[in-house]
Amino acid sequence: MQTPDPLSTPRPTSRDVARAAGVSQATVSLVLGDKWRGRVSERTAESVRQAAGELGYRPNLAARNLRLGRTRTALLVVPALTNEFFARVYTGAATVAARHGFGVVLYPSPAGVGPAKDPFASARAALDGVIASSMAADALKAFHGTDLPLVMLDSDPSDTGAAAHVNLDIADGMRQVTSHLLSLGHRHFVHLASAVPSWTFDVRAAALADTLRHVSVRTVHAPLDVHGARAATERALTGPGPRPTALVCDDDILAAGACKAARRLGLRVPEDVSVTGFDDLALATAVEPELTTVRLPAERIGERGMAALLAVLAGETPEPGGLPVTLIPRGSSGPPPASASASA
Repeated sequence: MQTPDPLSTPRPTSRDVARAAGVSQATVSLVLGDKWRGRVSERTAESVRQAAGELGYRPNLAARNLRLGRTRTALLVVPALTNEFFARVYTGAATVAARHGFGVVLYPSPAGVGPAKDPFASARAALDGVIASSMAADALKAFHGTDLPLVMLDSDPSDTGAAAHVNLDIADGMRQVTSHLLSLGHRHFVHLASAVPSWTFDVRAAALADTLRHVSVRTVHAPLDVHGARAATERALTGPGPRPTALVCDDDILAAGACKAARRLGLRVPEDVSVTGFDDLALATAVEPELTTVRLPAERIGERGMAALLAVLAGETPEPGGLPVTLIPRGSSGPPPASASASA
């Protein structure tokens, strides 16, 4: 006897389930859509579920979503796929999405500078909403003016094109870094700033400038990679004037480059120069000495972002308030050299 090919077997339909259960297709739709309570009896609902199970029936979710005008899909736009922070944001968003029957599509915008183009022929048809993390100003113009709700993460809260904002307390993170270094006795700083134009980096710069307004600070911009950070740091450490005793970096990747530069110049971290980062990526504990940095709850902001989008879609108000960040002191920061303290 020839075994039937499962691929050639017709897929059972809701009409088949209705016939097997002895009910109407409308009743099948109510039961399998979990809208039967108060409309049909428990006995009838169980009969429908049993018939569906025996037939191996599965609702055609694509057709159902098309009728409802919903795809249960969110787009997460990030500046890059290579940064661990955004991978963790995605993990948090996808975890919450899965609990609500949603999927999340990850889409990189070139260097976060954009503009980010609609990756589909028609975003309105393919998506229910957009979440964007740490994007540059005007990078999401492709989605402004559409009926797609946009939730911004770690981005300018004054952007009126967004339906909701979820932000980290970035300014407080930088204040924690600078207060830590000031308490150690540092008075000569270099701010190794990211050259990427982004609200989150602007906030770091403003908070640092405000906290260190009474001491010596020089800002050096670097591309967001280890090689560029190393080159920029070497110039900062060998330039004219007093040598800085603390390098405050906008990102752990920049801090890794700064540590390499110090070693190449024969300087010890932290005995000759302290180095701090921001993000608490995996490399923060891979370098030696381990990096003093600010821990950002990346998965949590992804969770909050997806929850905010679901709230907007349901016509509800998203949870207010920002997310706190935490300074993690490690071996890369210490008191300045005695000679620097004496001359300060």
